[in-house]
Amino acid sequence: MRRGRGELEAEVLAVLWQRDEPATAADVRERLGDDALAYTTVVTILSRLHEKGVLTREKQGRMFAYRPVDDPAGLAARRMRAVLDNEDNRESVLARFVSNLPPGDEQALLQLLQSDRGNR
Repeated sequence: MRRGRGELEAEVLAVLWQRDEPATAADVRERLGDDALAYTTVVTILSRLHEKGVLTREKQGRMFAYRPVDDPAGLAARRMRAVLDNEDNRESVLARFVSNLPPGDEQALLQLLQSDRGNR
């Protein structure tokens, strides 16, 4: 069965988020439980995620062990920030983003901004 774009990356990240310690490609492949998935494919996915700054890695013998840089919420925030950083008119993008939020999300954002200001 062929996975959709980004689906294997998401599955690999899910495996790593479940662990309290770094994992090797062999560990990840075993946890994925897909015997048809080549070891080299898992190594490639881990390497790409490392190049994107999503994972850190440390040498363990002749291989690397990987760990996520952020939890799922942190990763989503990093992605949002990357999109915003590539825009020329940040204020316009932020205004459009906020204007399209459902009322509950808008209220949550407002509360977060107010509580953050109190912590500065």
